[in-house]
Amino acid sequence: MNLLVDWRPISNLINKAYSRGFKANGQPAYRGLLLFKMSLLQTWYGLSDYEVEDRINDSISFSKFCGLTMESVSLDHSTLSRFRTEMTEKKVYENLLKMLNKQLEAHKIIVKQGAIVDASITDSPLKPRGTVPYEITKDRDETPLNIEQEAEEKALLKKSQPSVDTEAAWIKKAGKIRYGYKKHVVTDEQGLVLGLLTTPANVNEITNLKEVLAEIDLPSGTPLFGDKGYQSATNNELLKQKKLKNRIMKKATKGKPLSKMTLLYNKLCGRTRFKVERTFGSIKRWFNSTGARYKGIAKMHTQNIMEAMAYNLYRCPAIVASNSEK
Repeated sequence: MNLLVDWRPISNLINKAYSRGFKANGQPAYRGLLLFKMSLLQTWYGLSDYEVEDRINDSISFSKFCGLTMESVSLDHSTLSRFRTEMTEKKVYENLLKMLNKQLEAHKIIVKQGAIVDASITDSPLKPRGTVPYEITKDRDETPLNIEQEAEEKALLKKSQPSVDTEAAWIKKAGKIRYGYKKHVVTDEQGLVLGLLTTPANVNEITNLKEVLAEIDLPSGTPLFGDKGYQSATNNELLKQKKLKNRIMKKATKGKPLSKMTLLYNKLCGRTRFKVERTFGSIKRWFNSTGARYKGIAKMHTQNIMEAMAYNLYRCPAIVASNSEK
């Protein structure tokens, strides 16, 4: 990572937002870059704030990556938590992902010859107890949400069960009722994450493709692949306006089954589209990301972005080796 990434612009970006104070002995507090590298290690190895503090004190390779000497003492876990909160409030993580991706583009690791869009649900352990107070939304249901009723229900729940994450939502997917958030992701054709958006789980991806694409800059003529859940007249027109090639899979309508040519088209699109599923699965498997680590949509967005950066960097050595063989 230290050979691949130029940390100077990353450090400058963090320092513009991070309020670096002083230690108890009057010396300057730990650098923001050190805290960011700790966050990467935490994500790569699926560690808590306490665990990453212990590992840096115990592991030579962890300390070396963070720029600490053998005599240095790792910062307290509470410092890492405060750093994450401040960076989340100032929305720095989005810019860090963009800056890292620019460097990967310069190394020709990220190549925007095609893009894939999809969404994945992250379950929250902080769900309501007892009877479900919300109307459960079905996945891919385009029925508009009753915003006022939902706000009243969440206010009541927050008062009655303060430990519940009221910013998450219920959804029914594949016959299973789940509570949490949904991350809407755009990747390149290799599955490397270009940008993402975080919403409550009950937000249907077909309705917010515009917001997801606003997170990234795709060149004109780029093919955009997606499953049939994104197929709508509104999204087709959006891709025309953005001058992107529409590679969203077709879906049958009542009384109009898909033709053989359309089935072949879906099969060809699926050969690229499936790679985003590999991205979701690899993040869960490699980083032990089995659910929401934090409470609230802002910190969940931070978790999703950190996992995206960690995933992109994790795959870099193999992609560089593959490119060098060619």
